[in-house]
Amino acid sequence: MTDAHSAEAEPDDDSEAEASAVELDFGETGRIPAIAQDADTGEVLMLAYVTPEAVEQTRETGLAHYYSRSREELWQKGATSGHVQHVREVRADCDGDALLYLVEQEGGACHTGYESCFHRTLDGEVVGEKVFDPDDVYE
Repeated sequence: MTDAHSAEAEPDDDSEAEASAVELDFGETGRIPAIAQDADTGEVLMLAYVTPEAVEQTRETGLAHYYSRSREELWQKGATSGHVQHVREVRADCDGDALLYLVEQEGGACHTGYESCFHRTLDGEVVGEKVFDPDDVYE
């Protein structure tokens, strides 16, 4: 017999649905936003876009892959700089139209040399830490 105080609850249809794989909605553009967040500190590192191919490459390699809207191509984060993102987990939002990459970041996430792309307030105050000189990395 199962009651409200029982340790064993019978699964309901909602819990089974939540446990199934998420279907992503890439919409008309074929891309969705992906936030990279430091898995240990919780700091938001960057926002980029992914395609189904980028998600597939990320899952296959364990390294973050994104889609460059300006270059119109797939890219691996850190392929040029060496500042790769090791992906510990990928989470989908409730609508399946945005992702969260929980990562271990090597070096800085931002191409300007900062640990996070979110290193300035709207007033221009620098609040982030610069961890490399982009002139030494991008020649």
